[in-house]
Amino acid sequence: MVGVHILGLSLIIGPFLFQVTRKAGFDTTLMQVGALTQLVTGLALVGVREAGDLAVDHVKIGVKLVVTVLAVVTVFLAARKQQAADAGRADPKAPLPFFHTTGALAILNVFVAVLWT
Repeated sequence: MVGVHILGLSLIIGPFLFQVTRKAGFDTTLMQVGALTQLVTGLALVGVREAGDLAVDHVKIGVKLVVTVLAVVTVFLAARKQQAADAGRADPKAPLPFFHTTGALAILNVFVAVLWT
């Protein structure tokens, strides 16, 4: 389950880093899958630890959950804005802030996971 969790993270950060220099025309499909994978596997990992009576830092998990939910929301907003831009109903740069926020939140979650002791 940890492996799938890390793969989910790579599905967010990989496409983000690959497209970070773009100003328009983002493909967020993999990022959406990664964000949802992160959310589901993260909750499952906490559930497994709780079921096994292992220690869980609830404050850390709460922070990571909030960051993950925000990443899920922003990646879906980026996809929606990109669809509107592709259809000519929005500025081609409209998804840019949501796309960058998603990547930044994913990277923030890595730092929280690794550095929070």
